[in-house]
Amino acid sequence: MRRLFIILCLGAVLACGPALADGHRTYSLGTLKPVDSVLKVEVGQPAPDFTLPDTTGHPVRLSDFRGRKNVVLSFVPAAWTPICSDQWPGYNLTMDIFKRHDAVLLGISVDNIPTQHAWIDAMGGLKFTVLSDFWPHGAVADAYGILRGDGEAERALFVIDKQGILRFIQVHDINSRPDLKVLVREVEKLR
Repeated sequence: MRRLFIILCLGAVLACGPALADGHRTYSLGTLKPVDSVLKVEVGQPAPDFTLPDTTGHPVRLSDFRGRKNVVLSFVPAAWTPICSDQWPGYNLTMDIFKRHDAVLLGISVDNIPTQHAWIDAMGGLKFTVLSDFWPHGAVADAYGILRGDGEAERALFVIDKQGILRFIQVHDINSRPDLKVLVREVEKLR
């Protein structure tokens, strides 16, 4: 119980902003563009297949959607951080758009399942599946070429059509939330 309290307090500190009461920063607010990750995929190529556990431990395989659904992969660097905690709940507002375009959203982070579960609960829940790329650490992020040398994934979006082909790739500065309108526009192109 004490551990959960500490985790929730840490989440509250991070969600309130990057500065502590004494003015010291909990992390750098500077630009955190990709520094040492190099994309290994391109638009028009097949998306690398993977199997990852969701927050219940159930395995989810990307190729299981082939022929049935378009897929959006949303990679975030880490749970409990302000930008990630803002980005993913925003997708709850657009789930009807994804459904209309026969698309599913899969959120992916390199955090372990218990961390993801507590974070999702603290955000009030998410209406899409979240997958853990924890072990082997960042293997899927690495397959796509977005694993940073510090072990975090880049903040990245991949849109994959029903045939399993990458149709859109966007890698962001870690401290910048992707524009939701851009993602919606790319999903709408999949008609």
